Amino acid sequence: QVQLVESGGGLVQTGGSLRLSCKASGRTFTSGAIGWLRQAPGKEREFVAGITWTGGYTSYGDSVKGRFTISRDTAKGTSYLQMNALKPEDTAVYYCNVHSTLGRLRSPHNFLSWGQGTQVTVSS
Repeated sequence: QVQLVESGGGLVQTGGSLRLSCKASGRTFTSGAIGWLRQAPGKEREFVAGITWTGGYTSYGDSVKGRFTISRDTAKGTSYLQMNALKPEDTAVYYCNVHSTLGRLRSPHNFLSWGQGTQVTVSS
C-alpha cells in the first residue's frame, strides 16, 4: 500500500504563495500519476492538479489554472504544488494521492485511502 505524507501548509494572506510537498512511498513510481485534491469545510473534496510520473503531463482544476503549478520528482516519489496568487476560497485541507491515470485522479471517489493532509488557510 502506498503511504502519503503531505507538508508545507500554513497561514498566508490573500495574494501570497505557498509550496506544498507530498512524499509517496511503498512502491516504485514508473507509471500512473500523482495529484492534489482539497476539501474545504462543508464541501466535497475536489481535484486541484495532477501530473504523470512519466512524461510530466499535467491537468488542473479550473479554479486554479494559471495560479498553481504541479511538479514531481519521480526518483524521490515526491510531488510539489506551487500555489501563487492565493485567495480566501483556496482555504482547505490539501491531500495528495496517486492513481493509475491522470483522469482517475480527478474524482475523490476513486481512492481507498488518504494521507493526513495539510491545512492551507488564506486570510482576506
